[in-house]
Amino acid sequence: MKLESYWQHSVPAFVPAPSELPAKVDVAIVGAGFTGLSAALALARRGASVAVLEARERIAAEASGRNGGHVNNGLAVDYAALAARIGTDGARAWYHAFDAAVDTVERLVLEEGIDCDFQRNGKLKLGTRPQHYDELARAAERLRRDGVDAELDVLDAAQAREEVRSERFSGGLVYRKSAQMHMGRFANGLAQAAERAGARIHLDTPVRRLQARSGRGGAHRLHTPGGVVEARQVLLATGTSRHGGYASFGWLRRRLVPIGSFIVVTAPMPVEQAQALLRGRRTYTTVANIHHYFRLTPDQRLVFGGRARFAVSSPQSDARSGEVLRRGLVETFPALAGLPIDYCWGGLVDMSADRLPRAGVREGIHYSVGYSGHGTQMSVHMGRHVAAAMAGEAMPQAWDGRGDWPAIPGHLGPPWFLPAVGLYYRLKDRLQN
Repeated sequence: MKLESYWQHSVPAFVPAPSELPAKVDVAIVGAGFTGLSAALALARRGASVAVLEARERIAAEASGRNGGHVNNGLAVDYAALAARIGTDGARAWYHAFDAAVDTVERLVLEEGIDCDFQRNGKLKLGTRPQHYDELARAAERLRRDGVDAELDVLDAAQAREEVRSERFSGGLVYRKSAQMHMGRFANGLAQAAERAGARIHLDTPVRRLQARSGRGGAHRLHTPGGVVEARQVLLATGTSRHGGYASFGWLRRRLVPIGSFIVVTAPMPVEQAQALLRGRRTYTTVANIHHYFRLTPDQRLVFGGRARFAVSSPQSDARSGEVLRRGLVETFPALAGLPIDYCWGGLVDMSADRLPRAGVREGIHYSVGYSGHGTQMSVHMGRHVAAAMAGEAMPQAWDGRGDWPAIPGHLGPPWFLPAVGLYYRLKDRLQN
């Protein structure tokens, strides 16, 4: 069992075109994940000189390359609860932003000819308890009534089990706009597109210190081991990681909680077995506070993930979480009990308090963060929109007028409270049984 990401291990590492670290650029982007690469492509297409500064030795080294391979529409929060809090118009705008994000990924794949196994087969959200069927049916009815999503199908238990070879599920809700892809191939294709447009990518180039400009005509100064880069504009496109994100911007760190998410990938199955297991070859998620998500790969592997443990990712933590996930996989699919696990890894999901993304400007520095488990598509989408905002255009409706962003009480750095959060959500899941 390899303790590394299947998406990263199964493709050659991207090698940037050789270039010297520039002394001055129009835009410096900190982070070569999907946000940074998407923004770099969009800004370079507008004629800006762009330097992408990545601390790691490969692109998409953290969340962009360590996720479950889903490109899902639908909110990370309950639509009805969001509508009650911010109004129907606001909730509808957010839902449509997540729809548009999947469209953005598909458009880039087609425009740039990225070979990443992009498939738009939809998502099936699965209930694991009898009451979940009624909850999913009510959710679908509300989304239809508010004119949010008319392309939804509610499945009863028998229909869900026709799609998924498991006795665990009591029903499901199909979101037809969702997709999936190979994250490593997409990252390589996006980086190549950014370079073709004129952006330059510098790996193994951590930003040790960021000096915001002192006046309107000045430049930001980014201190790296290879020298200082002066930039007219800066985009922070790096999340909390095992290797230290936001090193120069503690204001963000106090507003985001990194939650560990862990994934195992099986050995390949015979085609007939894989097809019988997940007939629709969709992306799948379960209804629970501590839930599972899974999908098949084109080479017939099962990618199975979840919040196995409320802990940060490390090789030791990933291995322990892998054992938890192995048990969950076998409980869900008993027929796979003897199938070997080839890969196991973990990553960090940056959660905002309201589980909605944040993009804006702080002390003259642009940022786009807090994707809360929906980063695959939202990072690509927001990278393009933040690039447009940096060029003087307005941000999308959903991000306008959100007001102040308060810090999370008691959160000053490392998330010391995660074990208590895990216990709370496990208790909620048991009480809802």
